Amino acid sequence: MAADHADVSKERVLDALRAVRGPELEGNIVDLGLVSDVFISDAKVYFSITVPAERARELDPLRAAAERVVKDIPGVKGAMVALTADRKAGTPASRPAAPPVPGGPAGRTPSRAPGPAAPAHAHPAPRGAVKAGIPGVGAIIAVASGKGGVGKSTTSANLALALHANGLKVGILDADIYGPSMPRLLKISGRPEQIGGKMIKPMENYGLKVMSMGFLVDEEVAMIWRGPMIQSALLQMLREVAWGELDVLVVDMPPGTGDAQLTMAQQVPLAGAVIVSTPQDLALIDARKGLAMFRKVEVPVLGIVENMSYFIAPDTGARYDIFGHGGARNEAERIGVPFLGEVPLTIAIRETSDAGTPLVALEPDGPVAAVYRDIATKVWEQVAAAKADTSREMPSIVFD
Repeated sequence: MAADHADVSKERVLDALRAVRGPELEGNIVDLGLVSDVFISDAKVYFSITVPAERARELDPLRAAAERVVKDIPGVKGAMVALTADRKAGTPASRPAAPPVPGGPAGRTPSRAPGPAAPAHAHPAPRGAVKAGIPGVGAIIAVASGKGGVGKSTTSANLALALHANGLKVGILDADIYGPSMPRLLKISGRPEQIGGKMIKPMENYGLKVMSMGFLVDEEVAMIWRGPMIQSALLQMLREVAWGELDVLVVDMPPGTGDAQLTMAQQVPLAGAVIVSTPQDLALIDARKGLAMFRKVEVPVLGIVENMSYFIAPDTGARYDIFGHGGARNEAERIGVPFLGEVPLTIAIRETSDAGTPLVALEPDGPVAAVYRDIATKVWEQVAAAKADTSREMPSIVFD
């Protein structure tokens, strides 16, 4: 009988990893100092392996071997392993410094750890390279924002529900590693099941298939992850989840233009990106950064949504432009991308989001649901048109 997950300890994990030989088949990855601190949450094990940057692709089988031996430990429910490279290509190898713990006590503020910064810039590689898609998934759409607090996750959830209401088979991936919100927004709790020891069965509610780091790690756990760990987590949640047959997978991106966004642009054939902003100038400045990033890596921008566009007083019906009005529409016209629609700021959106009963699911025939369904229609029309245009080739991305 398998041991209880309480018996899974850092020492047992390190003992198992001593069976994995080092890059030159001499010694083992633990005694060579290649393994980061090991983080364990709910019997799932997280760590990274430090290798020279120029050998990262070559040494991926080492990562896979480490993941296998950890998953074979009785009581372990899953493992997430990343290769991390602390040196530039060509730097002589010495004993690598272990990366920081990919998690820690709730509420603790970590010091800034040394390590690779996010890529400074990106440019398209020669055309013709093909990014691996997700089996059974027809199209992948990223929902992004330049800053937090603009209602991006609420927009993602209601957009996914609106696409479903329009007759599509829809999944949603919560790619915000640090602040996953889909479990709460979609009122889903519990842990996903594993299928055959490798694939994960997505959670479901309101007709959507859902995957989130929030299902794997306790809500109170502070995620302190570097770029390679984020990349590994995202790709596993994309490619090791049994999504089944989907017309579209909506990816709720974390705010900003960091590792998660660049990973999606580099590794995944995105059908396009939806940018969420509010009308005020500060939010639009940050939204422009997101637009610029997706354009630079040649991911089509499907359009801009102006969230919290206006407020309708529930008692009088009077309209108030609390954050200004029309800024996102004007920005869309200025840079030549579609303007997808204006979502009002309503108490109902806030209350239903907090309760885990999104407005599109709760009031599918209401006026706000109609706004989201119209946005979903515009988004899907563009995706369908792009898929029909077989002359458009998706670039891969190379980072300098």
